[in-house]
Amino acid sequence: MGSVKTVTDEANFQSELANAGTKLVVVDFTATWCGPCQRMAPVFQQYATKYPKAVFLKVDVDQCQETAASQGVSAMPTFIFYKNKAKIDRLQGADPTGLEAKIQQFYGSEDGEDSEGVAGHMDLSPFITKAQCECLNESDEHPLAHALTSSGGYLESDCDDQLIISIAFNQSVKIHSLKIKAPSDKGPKNIKIFINQPRTLDFDLADNYTCVQALQLTPEDLEGNPVNLRYVKYQNVQNIQFFIEDNQHGGDVTQVDQLTIIGSPINTTNMGDFKRVTGTKGESH
Repeated sequence: MGSVKTVTDEANFQSELANAGTKLVVVDFTATWCGPCQRMAPVFQQYATKYPKAVFLKVDVDQCQETAASQGVSAMPTFIFYKNKAKIDRLQGADPTGLEAKIQQFYGSEDGEDSEGVAGHMDLSPFITKAQCECLNESDEHPLAHALTSSGGYLESDCDDQLIISIAFNQSVKIHSLKIKAPSDKGPKNIKIFINQPRTLDFDLADNYTCVQALQLTPEDLEGNPVNLRYVKYQNVQNIQFFIEDNQHGGDVTQVDQLTIIGSPINTTNMGDFKRVTGTKGESH
């Protein structure tokens, strides 16, 4: 990579998104008459060189009016970020620092192929609405937020070994697998999974409700290797909850260093507002 590709029309735009696969795509919606756009052009080229494993596209809104309209672009410059053909974020205005910050946020540690090692799927972190996530029985010093990033820290249980983790998405997704990093002794062992619940389950409900799937993890599963789910059960997920019943050695403290959910978004258009679809009560299984 390392260069900026100019999009010629809507078909070309869709083709570039499809060809990018799970790589980050950064699109500059620009216009020749826009002064701030022209000032950002060399910056955009610089970032294309600096982040060669991402795809950088330039769309002239006058030449590609259909594309600009379909992507909800009404002011220039607008930068929209995509993965798996789905919008994951956007930035409006000539802000070099803000643009690079978002590139770094989604660029990750891609290796040129599928960064998660699961063909056709991606880390769904960009689609998680963290403000609507919660964890029951988390330690004040080691909350859920620590396990949803790779920047250090970990999630730890408080009063006993059980945890209920509730993850909300800003759009419907398909979930293929989980990647869990945790200590071989304190890491989760038995997990019950629920989807599309109207609210976070309490421990009594989680213990009695019929789950979508029950997992029994081994210490090897806690090394960050993909743990495949019953994919057919997770085709339209708006929220997912994990009831961690115990840990590997039966101690009082359960620890999760990192939890990554792998899958793909369902909706690939009109994501600009990031409006979360309200979940309905979980399925009967």
